[in-house]
Parts: sequence; structure tokens; C-alpha cells
Amino acid sequence: MPSPAAPMAPAGVLDDAALTALLQARHDDPFAVLGPHTAADGSRWVRALLPGAQVVQVVAGALAWPLNLRHTDGFFEGPVGATGLYQLRVRWHDGSEALLEDPYRFGGVLGEMDVWLLGEGSHLRPSDILGATPRELEGVAGTAFAVWAPNASRVSVVGDFNVWDGRRHPMRLRRECGVWELFLPEVAAGAHYKFELLDSAGRLLPQKADPYARQAELRPATASVVAAMPPVVAPSPARHQANALDAPVSIYEVHLASWRRKDGNRWLNWDELADELLPYAQDMGFTHLELMPISEHPFDGSWGYQTLGLYAPTARHQVPGDAASPFGSGAGFSRFIARAHAAGIGVLLDWVPAHFPTDAHGLARFDGTHLYEYADPREGFHNDWNTLIYNFGRTEVRNFLVGNALYWLERYGIDGLRVDAVASMLYRDYSRKAGEWIPNVHGGRENLEAIAFLKRTNEVIGGERPQAVTLAEESTAFPGVSRPTYAGGLGFHYKWNMGWMHDTLQYIARDPIHRPHHHGEMTFGLVYAYTENFVLPISHDEVVHGKGSMLGKMPGDRWQQFANLRAYYGFMWGHPGKKLLFMGCEFGQDREWNHEHSLDWHLLQQSDHAGLQRWVRDLNQLYKASPALYSVDFSGDGFEWIDHDDARRSLLSFVRRSRDGALMLVVCNFAPTVHHGLRLGVPAAGRWRECLNSDSAFYGGGNVGTALGEARSEATTSHGRPQSIVITVPPLATVFFEWTA
Repeated sequence: MPSPAAPMAPAGVLDDAALTALLQARHDDPFAVLGPHTAADGSRWVRALLPGAQVVQVVAGALAWPLNLRHTDGFFEGPVGATGLYQLRVRWHDGSEALLEDPYRFGGVLGEMDVWLLGEGSHLRPSDILGATPRELEGVAGTAFAVWAPNASRVSVVGDFNVWDGRRHPMRLRRECGVWELFLPEVAAGAHYKFELLDSAGRLLPQKADPYARQAELRPATASVVAAMPPVVAPSPARHQANALDAPVSIYEVHLASWRRKDGNRWLNWDELADELLPYAQDMGFTHLELMPISEHPFDGSWGYQTLGLYAPTARHQVPGDAASPFGSGAGFSRFIARAHAAGIGVLLDWVPAHFPTDAHGLARFDGTHLYEYADPREGFHNDWNTLIYNFGRTEVRNFLVGNALYWLERYGIDGLRVDAVASMLYRDYSRKAGEWIPNVHGGRENLEAIAFLKRTNEVIGGERPQAVTLAEESTAFPGVSRPTYAGGLGFHYKWNMGWMHDTLQYIARDPIHRPHHHGEMTFGLVYAYTENFVLPISHDEVVHGKGSMLGKMPGDRWQQFANLRAYYGFMWGHPGKKLLFMGCEFGQDREWNHEHSLDWHLLQQSDHAGLQRWVRDLNQLYKASPALYSVDFSGDGFEWIDHDDARRSLLSFVRRSRDGALMLVVCNFAPTVHHGLRLGVPAAGRWRECLNSDSAFYGGGNVGTALGEARSEATTSHGRPQSIVITVPPLATVFFEWTA
């Protein structure tokens, strides 16, 4: 006789294959099997995967329906009478009970316009929707998670809220844009999380930190931390004016972790930095701070230039009390920026879109493919830094980076971005031998995708945050770096003048007896001074890797070293271009900079170091008070040589002028010889008052200067001018003379 047919499973029961995939955390569409469903017979069913649960009920108001335990790993299913909102009442194996919201009863996280813009690669603010965002959905508080991983076969949110178990919270894929999404009720700011991914072949990848995380754990821990989106900082007309091309810009470059330390080498937190760094910078007369990268990074020795948390202010400076803030480490950073602006100080961030590290928890092979980086190492690997290179040709990667630039400017109100290593982005053969690089589509060496990305970034910033500026660290002669994109340029506001820095440091390091043979190293910068909007940078790169300190570069005995450095800084502050000085250089740190230790503040107890610091302070004060020194930096209208040919005596003299006719004469003597009765032609008759002299005893000099502190012009022709003055020029010194009619 035939065997009796097996009874048919109820219409809502999940088939065995789907159940197996779900239990093995390999199901690619969890919303198709979990949460509420309507069976073929019209009945309503709910399914839930809750490992560790013993009993589960669906609760809707006063009604409750038990779910059947289908599998001992915690899979429950059963018919219910509810058709609307419900919760899950769970009794765990330890006897405890909880009333939970079911993540799989909620709709999508991404709006249709977001999906469209993400797929197109034109979403200006992707961080508004990607990453982890605390929000309410259908009246329930929780966190919306979203991550771009188009080639993964499964993505789960794991964290301290689900015992880091990838089975519990698999995500839904929005195939139109390659983004996985999930709303987790009751997960709030402060929760630690990562993403767990299977690649396209089903292989488990290392757990990944969130590329869009707004907060991260302090290394060596690598989890992301849920944090609220900082509010938008309103544009400021005052900051717009302070960042303008015709404003005084004197930048103090700072590595926050080593500027000053306390209590046994402890880093200062954001509030302590606001209490100590901001008053110091204000007292010293700097107009801006440039912070070496403060986005989260795993390796201290990279100084922040190998970042994996591009959207997260580093936990290194988090204020302890901010642990309870919904904004986490961003709360203290926001206060720091607000207090800087209240003190009249702008803040520039070092921004690194040129490369990223290979750490397994980061962006490298994010979904099992070369998602963020170029696949071919001839394009995608930096030999110099052992890091990876963003695939600038991929729209989603450009979106990630452009959105990040705008995020810092809008959400924290910073004044601008100094873009690191631009030259390495512009050229495909950067630091590569023949045969180790791939030409562009035209057979050239330029990285056309990177060029398009830089232009796009600057255009977006100009359109969305016009008060902000961008500065390029670009070491080649690439044309038009600081020219508008509509004129064929890259669109930066400023470019670091690496050539000026190299030439002048080479000169000032020479023994004065040799300087007459290298006079052109000090004057050559004026040949090309107006081809770009230049910043004159004495940065951290000049005081590391065996280069010695700025003071250590100077020749001669101790007195001459300080005199040389004061004279050099005077030349720099008089020269066309905005100014940048790395921390410690303002008081003549003796040793090379070391990121693991505080600056040697004790040196200020010595008169020569204190004198140098006073000189830099007074340079900044004179600079800010004298439009002739800053208002026409990028046009020949603001500069006039008096004498650039006196190589034999190592003398330079020039005039700076403002558009309203103010004049400042700058005289530099790079020889250890006093010049009495030096006649110089001047462009206007009147009094030329000695307003700053690096040889003043106040700064540690010999107190040599022009009698009575001023010179009156005479109708005696000199240097091709009908008016001239006679002055005394001290040795190894720079002197400023202000004109009055």
C-alpha cells in the first residue's frame, strides 16, 4: 500500500533552505523572511531570530500571540492576529524578560531621493544618511544604519547591543545604490558597533569600522561609536572676511598631541586645549590655527596622515564628560571651534584625501573587492607610505570624499582645509619608476580623475560654504593650482610655496661668508610670486627626519643662530604671501620635533628663546596692523624692490604697499656686519619710522639701529628714485620702516 502523504506545512512556515541560510547568517534578504508577512492563504505571520531566547510572544496592546520555536538556535515563527504595530515579549534562557521592538517590522531607512543621489554619485551630504544616525522611525527611537558595500553577499550590524553576533541583525540591500540599511530600535548614541560582511563568494571578512562613523574608539580598539550628527554651524560674515585673500593670514601649525602635555605625558582634551592653546595663539598674534589631522587614525606615528575615521574627531582629545553627550568626541571639538572663533582665531584642518592605510578594519577591500581603492597596485598603492590610493574615478568614492570636506566645514564651522600631498594625487608616476605606473587615457602622466575630484571639491565648497578656503600642499609647478576652475585652475584659494621654503632655508643655513654666492636663493621667489596665491610655509616637515630644528639649521655661535633666525622670520613676514609657522619654531626649539613628547616649554626661561618668541609675537602684531604687509599679496602692485642686487653685502631691501597707499620698507642684512650710513632710495618723501628691528635688545639683539628711530627722506637720487634715506642696518637683522608723509 502507498505511504501516507506528509502533511503540508502551514502556508506561513519558512522553507528549510531559507531557514538554513538565515541560521548560517548567509541569507541575502532578511526582510523577505523576518518580521511580519502575509502567507498565501492570507494569514499574518511573524518570524524572529533571537538566539538565546526561550519563549517569544507577539504583543499588540492587550493582545498576545505565542510564536513557535522552530529551531533551537532561536528561530521563532507563528500566525498572529495583529496587522499593525507590535512588539516582541522575550523570555531568555537565564529567565529574564524583555519587551523589544522588532527591527524587521520597520520600513526602509533611505528615502527615494537619497537612493537616487547616492546611485548617481551626486549626494553632497552622504553622511546625513550613511553611517549610524540616531533617529525616530514610526515614533520609535533608535539608530538607522546604512553602509555602501555593493559586492557583499550579506552585511550585518554587530555591536555591544547584540553580543557582536552577525546572525542577529542582517541588513537589507538597496540594489539601486549598493547600500545596505537597517533601523535598530533602542540603540542609542554611545553604542559601539561594526559591520560584518560576507564577500560575493560567501567568505567572512574582518569586521569593518564604519567609513562614515562620527566617533570611534581610541586605538588599539577599532569599533565605531554611534553619535548624533552635529548641528550645522551658520555661515559667518566675520569669518568670511578673515579668510579672504586680502586679509592678514598668519597660521600656527599644531600637532595637538604634542603641543603641550600634562600629568605624566597625558594629552590635553578639547576643553584644556581651548583653555591653553587658544589664549597662547591669540597672545602670539596668529590669525589661524592649522591642526594636523584630527580625524581618527590607528597609528600615532602617522601624525594623523593615515586616517581611517575620516568623519570622526579623534578620541585622543575627548573630554571625559562628553562620553554621555549624544555627539561624543565631536561635542568637545565643536566647543573648541566655537571658542576659537570667539577669540578671533580661525581653524584650518589638515585633510588627507590622498591615501589611506591598509588596516583590516578599515576601507581596504571593504566588501571583498577593491571598493575604495584602485585595484591595480600601479594605481592604488603608495610605495612611499605603504598606503592605498582612493579610486578617484569612482563616483561613490568621490561622493565620500567631497561629502567629508563639506561635513567639516558645515557641521563644525571650520574655516578651511589644507589638502595634504596634492602632488601625489595629480601625477600617476608620482614616486614611481618607469613601468611602475599606468598612463591616463591620453597616454599622459596626469591623474585626470584626481584632477576632476579636486576641482569638484573646490567647486562644491565655493558654492555651499563660500566663507571657507582650501589650501594645497603642492610641490610641483602644476599650473593654476590656486586659480578658479572656470579659468582652467584647480580651484584652491591658496597654495603652499614649497620652492620659496626650500630655497630660502638653503640660503639661511649657509655660513654668511658663502651667502654672497647664493643671493638668488632669496630673490628667486619674486620671479614667480604672483603665479599663485602663495602661503609661505615653515611646517612640521622642516623639523623632522633628521632635518633638525629651525634654530639648529642656523650657522654660527649661539648669538648668531638666534640673530639669523630672527632675521629670516623678518624676511618671511615682510615677503609677499600668507605665513605659516610650525609650533615650537616661534621660540627656537633646540631639538627636532618628536610627536611623542611635549614641546620644550622650559626653554622660555632662557632670555634668547624668550626674545625670539617676543619677536614672532611682534611680527604678527605689526603684520595685522599694517595693510601694506598683507592686503596686496598676490599682485605686483603690492611689492617693489629697492635693491635686490647687493649680493656682496648680503643686503635686500624692498617696499610693501597697500591699495590705499600705505608703505612699509623692509631691509634685511644677512651678513654679520653693521652698515652705518646706508643710503636707500625710497618711493615717497617723508618720515620713515623704524617700527620693528630684530636686533633690538628686547629680542636678544645688540640694539643697533637708526638714530632717533627714524629717517627723513632727502632729495638725493638713489636706486633710481629721487628721494632717499640714510639708515643704520644692524648685523644679521631685519628692520621694518613705516612711511608717514
